[in-house]
Amino acid sequence: MTEDHKSKMQDLQAKQREKIAQTEDPGRGLILVHTGDGKGKSSSAFGVALRALGWGQKVGVVQFIKGKWITGERRFFKNLPEVTWHTMGEGFTWDTQDRDRDIAAATAAYAKACEMMQSGDYDLILLDEINIALRYDYLDIAAVIDGLKARNERTSVILTGRDAKPELMDYADLVTEMTEVKHPFQAGIKAQRGVDY
Repeated sequence: MTEDHKSKMQDLQAKQREKIAQTEDPGRGLILVHTGDGKGKSSSAFGVALRALGWGQKVGVVQFIKGKWITGERRFFKNLPEVTWHTMGEGFTWDTQDRDRDIAAATAAYAKACEMMQSGDYDLILLDEINIALRYDYLDIAAVIDGLKARNERTSVILTGRDAKPELMDYADLVTEMTEVKHPFQAGIKAQRGVDY
């Protein structure tokens, strides 16, 4: 049984090495989309930000929706000199109840994001909850994709939030859809500091 297992693992290893040998560096940053109804889109993106920081890379964050809501990640990352952080949303859409104000906030946030993406100063930029701004048509999807195309070739970008537009998913290099199986909110449990925010 041990020899059979060893043989299977060696075969898998050889196939994996062959696949890796056929890959190439694109010579540019990647576009990653984290979407879906499940929890963990932003959490996963901040995990990628930690990975980039571990390699000595420079990270930028633009938050589109969360507004003044204090989160653990914001408290942590804002104190790191390698991270530039902009919280530009005014809260969840049901908080403002003012479409024009939400459009203005999203437009200003994306202008800041474009400035950062084009600067060549960042290895990774996280556009947190931008998909929500796109979902409600606070931003034009064609303009967002144009901004992504105009980014510095060094810069990778992660776009998070539910209901990512099909055009964005088609353009992206990686799309991950979080699926909700079970959530404590359904059982009447309020959001927990350090787990949910």
